[in-house]
Amino acid sequence: MGVSLADNDDDDDFGETHDINVTPFIDVILVLLIIFMVAAPLSTVDLPVDLPVSSTATPAKKDKPTFVTIKSDLAVAIGENFVKRADLVRSLENTPNMSREKPIFLRVDRGVPYGEFFDVLEILRAGKFTQFKIEALEGVPSQGGAAQQAEPASSAKQ
Repeated sequence: MGVSLADNDDDDDFGETHDINVTPFIDVILVLLIIFMVAAPLSTVDLPVDLPVSSTATPAKKDKPTFVTIKSDLAVAIGENFVKRADLVRSLENTPNMSREKPIFLRVDRGVPYGEFFDVLEILRAGKFTQFKIEALEGVPSQGGAAQQAEPASSAKQ
């Protein structure tokens, strides 16, 4: 509660002002800012350490994932290279660092009929590829049922 000390007040009662006093709020924020500015450098470890050398080999880096894409015109691609459906398994076998145990990331356009997607899946299964991950975009579903674009996500399928 604040008071008004105007010169035109003749009586001894002070009138209330309806302005918000933000000074205590700013003081608290400045104190917190100083605390975090002092504490932040202390939270990092900056000690020089001479680490020992290990004779074990470093683990191999994970290979890039293999993407099989079915576009809306039903064209099939491995990565960015388009292939015929009849040559899909042979092309996957000739892909460097590809094995049957490695998962294949399937990217299917929304307009592709389910039967066409299932046909490509059966071609891959006939070629003894059994590890699949189906790519989708994460997002909040809208009223029409379509998801707003956000980040890619995978769901595992075996």
